[in-house]
Amino acid sequence: MFVMSNFLNALAYLVNIVLTVMYWLILFRAIISWVSPDPFNPIVQFLHRTTEPILEPIRRLLPAMPIDLSPVIAFFGIIFLKQFLVNTLYGVAMRLQ
Repeated sequence: MFVMSNFLNALAYLVNIVLTVMYWLILFRAIISWVSPDPFNPIVQFLHRTTEPILEPIRRLLPAMPIDLSPVIAFFGIIFLKQFLVNTLYGVAMRLQ
């Protein structure tokens, strides 16, 4: 069972890293949106391509508002997943040892 425990530990670690990176990418995109970014800038394009698959479905669920609250909802979702999913994976891995 130690193999499954190590697999779940590695999976939890990987999920934690991915969620942390997504958190920071969404934060950078939100900060950049406060200024008028050049849409042809490669950094702006990268931020848009990586965060849009997360933010667009949230925008479709929210009513039309003058302020885009989808990054805030995404932050709450990421924090929830880090607390629930990652900790659950670590807990299951500990019990399998």
